[in-house]
Amino acid sequence: MGLILASASPRRQELLKRITEDFTVHPVDADETLPAGIPVEIAAVYLADVKAKAAAEQFPEDIVIGCDTIVVLEDEIMGKPRDREEAFRMLRKLSGQTHKVMTGTALYLGKKSSVFTTETYVTFYDLTDAEIEQYLDTGEPFDKAGAYGIQGFGCLLVRSIEGDYNNVVGLPVAALSRALSQFRRAVAHPKIQLRKQ
Repeated sequence: MGLILASASPRRQELLKRITEDFTVHPVDADETLPAGIPVEIAAVYLADVKAKAAAEQFPEDIVIGCDTIVVLEDEIMGKPRDREEAFRMLRKLSGQTHKVMTGTALYLGKKSSVFTTETYVTFYDLTDAEIEQYLDTGEPFDKAGAYGIQGFGCLLVRSIEGDYNNVVGLPVAALSRALSQFRRAVAHPKIQLRKQ
């Protein structure tokens, strides 16, 4: 029984190595469109489940990990910005505010699955337009949810963080480690009930 990470994110790959070096990376081409009216609280785990399920169909004998990270400010989901203008608007909204970073994680082995969501609260400094433009010039924001990467130059925007730092990077390593152990026990001993992380 192998371990598959259904993500092309180099950040997730590096973080998963904290748990084990023994895994294979296999990104999937899944439809990541959120259903209309889906509650914000389950959006990230919905997308994680879509990715993991698609990979599990290709690797039914292996444990598959699917993840999705979203940034939420006052019930508005901020995904990856389409261009510099949208990235600027996102960062202007986040300036001086506390937002929530939610990573949904889904584990699959065949048709057996377990999902959970990890939340972290991040507060930004009040940012000037010049500071936002300077950050945009780094090129860092454009493939990141909420238009920033806390593990890079984006750390200069952050006043405080409450919760798991690695969750903001994209993989809640500590919670995943425990969830994986529990999932492996549950699939080996079907009478064990999966607990919510």
